[in-house]
Amino acid sequence: MGKTILVTGGAGFIGSNFVRHTYNKYPDYKLIILDALTYAGHIGNLPVDLNVCNQNERVTFWYGNVRNGELVDTLVSQSDIVVHFAAETHVTRSIYDNFLFFETDVLGTQTVANAVLKYRDKIDRFVHISTSEVYGTAIKEQMDEEHPLMPMSPYASAKAGADRLVYSYWATYDIPVVIVRPFNNYGPYQHLEKAIPRFITSCLLDEQIRLHGDGSAARDYIFVEDVCQAVDIMVHSEVEKVKGKVFNVASGTHRTMLSIAKDIVRLMKKDESILTFVGERPGQVFRHTGCVNKIKDLFGWKPNVTWEEGIKKSIKWYKENREWWENQLWMRAVPIITRTGKKELH
Repeated sequence: MGKTILVTGGAGFIGSNFVRHTYNKYPDYKLIILDALTYAGHIGNLPVDLNVCNQNERVTFWYGNVRNGELVDTLVSQSDIVVHFAAETHVTRSIYDNFLFFETDVLGTQTVANAVLKYRDKIDRFVHISTSEVYGTAIKEQMDEEHPLMPMSPYASAKAGADRLVYSYWATYDIPVVIVRPFNNYGPYQHLEKAIPRFITSCLLDEQIRLHGDGSAARDYIFVEDVCQAVDIMVHSEVEKVKGKVFNVASGTHRTMLSIAKDIVRLMKKDESILTFVGERPGQVFRHTGCVNKIKDLFGWKPNVTWEEGIKKSIKWYKENREWWENQLWMRAVPIITRTGKKELH
């Protein structure tokens, strides 16, 4: 039986990949997409061309903000499932524009949670997309869902606030909440402000690749389609198995940013002389390594795309979709003031 899924932030990077995944896999489902189309969201990321016809039999797009309570109420009332991706997500940008992050990530999430509470008799589940950034730097070899939350940037703290806010709505009101904490995503349709698209496009443009500090900060990267598969599980599994729970989605392996840049340089047949180093980013997280035993043991989920395969797919996509990213070039570098008072591009 077909379902109607409301996807907030559905024109952004992970959100649009999930929309395409669902659109292709479940032909009897309807998708309602709410997106403010800020710089990181684009109508062209969707699986149908809404420029030809504003509405589609299976896809309805609403241009709007998740803080608009009346609009969110209306859309939630028409839905069976809510998947909440909408958020400001860039760590560096949050350093100088932190108000917007708390406004969207916390207050926007509260608006969505209130609408789910209002229509609790209709909503089968509310999947909140959090982030591994809420953990801060790893204090043990692998970060499981019980790892302390120690956010290191305004972005991370805003997402931590939203994460715990959603959890409190389950604890207080017993709404069908499940929280997903993806580690670093990469793949098609990712904005150039993020590291891997920036590294790839720098190679395509024969420019220098900038690395923070000495490049030793390490991340656990997971290909976006694997994350979509995990969210799919959260949407379709028996509700009592996921209700009130938190699930990591990760590869279980960390890589330094320097090694990631070198892998991209190697696969794109460039010389390592294009690597250059800038000052350490304020609020830097020095290692993330995700533990996925919980989702693996309960549902058998594991990443299907290897690191090298995912990087090759990403390189191919950016090579073939230059017109999609060329107008983002000016946003690859964010000017910030470091602790020492020095202005740097990060």
